Formats: sequence, C-alpha cells, structure tokens
Amino acid sequence: MPVTTVLFDLDDTLFDHANTARAALAASTSQLALQLPLELEQLYQRYSELLEEMHPQVLAGQYSYQEARRIRFQRLLAPYNVFSTESEADQFASFHYTHYQRLRHPVPGALSLLKALQPKYRVGIITNNRTAEQQDKLRFLGMDGLIDALITSEEVGVTKPNPRIFQVALQRLQAQPEQTVVVGDNWLADVEGAKAVGIRPVWLNRFGAVAPDPGVVEINSLEPLAYTLQVLVSSTPPS
Repeated sequence: MPVTTVLFDLDDTLFDHANTARAALAASTSQLALQLPLELEQLYQRYSELLEEMHPQVLAGQYSYQEARRIRFQRLLAPYNVFSTESEADQFASFHYTHYQRLRHPVPGALSLLKALQPKYRVGIITNNRTAEQQDKLRFLGMDGLIDALITSEEVGVTKPNPRIFQVALQRLQAQPEQTVVVGDNWLADVEGAKAVGIRPVWLNRFGAVAPDPGVVEINSLEPLAYTLQVLVSSTPPS
C-alpha cells in the first residue's frame, strides 16, 4: 500500500543533538581546559552516558531539568574538583545550557526532507521529552511549520517503545500502520517500537553502529534527498 504518513524521532534524527552537545561542551569548558587536563571527546562520551542514565529519571519526575543538569556536571567534573558548592554547579549548568540552546542545528538534510514531504504526506514527530522543550526546539530549527503533529511522552504518559505513543500518533494523523513509516536513530525506541505496532521502520544510523537485525532498512544520512525519499516513500525502494 502507498505510504501516506511519515513519523520521525526528533533528537538525533531531525535535530543534531550529538554534535550540538559536543559543541556546547567544548564552549562551556574552554576556560577550564586552559587549567585542567580535559580531553574533550572522553568528556563528551561520559556526558552522553550521564545524559542517557538520567533522562528517564527526569521524564519520571525524579529530578527537574535544572537539577539533572547540575547533578550531571557535578558527576562529570568531580575528578577535577571544579565546584565548591551546589550553587557553582548550578551556575555552570546554566552557562552550558545557554551554549546548547544557541548552538542547536538540524541534522544535515532534515529541513530539505521535511519540505519535500510536507505537501504530499502527513508528517509527525514522536519524541521522548517534554512538550514545551520540543516545541521550542522545532521553532528554533524552523521545523514547526513543516509537521502536522508533535506527540511527546509527556503528553501521552508513556515513552517509546511503548505501543501507546505510536498508536496516539496514528490516531492523530488518521493514518494506518501499513501506510506509515517511522524514521529514528534509536533501535529500541524507534525501530522496535514501530515494529510492535506494524509500522515499517527505517533506522537512521549516522554513527556506524551494528544493526541488531540486518533485515531492517538502514540509512546513514538524510542526504541525498532523492535517495532518502525513495527509501521512505517510494513504491519501489532501493535494494
């Protein structure tokens, strides 16, 4: 059956969180790096681990976003004895977040892809995050006018890969699973979540991970546009 609807993940699928976070970390620690033996890539990898560990706790209401940012930097920079007080850690976390907000940018090809899809297909975003934060992100990136629906875990009350959040997206967009495609970077949340409700997944694997199931369609970029469109919506996708 022809594709009528394309559902995207947001962070690291349309919004380049990884490279934004790396650039923000470089900016916020630049002065510290003059005094301390900081290795940016190692620091970023540890930062990413802490973010992955704490994000579900934030979504569950165990921490506020500001508390989580402070704790993350307290743990990240603990080996260097940077902070004497919680207030100092709070200030640094806010300083870093200012850089992160300023440096946000799309995944290459994302805007062109949305513009190409929007006139002919229903386009939605399913994301494990707060509604207000993701709305602000879409406005900043110039994507808010290019989608038909934003479905967040905060709104639905469950996170991907729970089938309920995908079902809400289908209902909101009046779409059928067999005529829908999900594009995302997270294997468990996006690929397994889509498969569980009968939606065809396309895995965006920008960083060269090994596919748990080679039978799932995989792309490593949203460019070139013509190829990506063929993969997502063509009746004869490339082999």
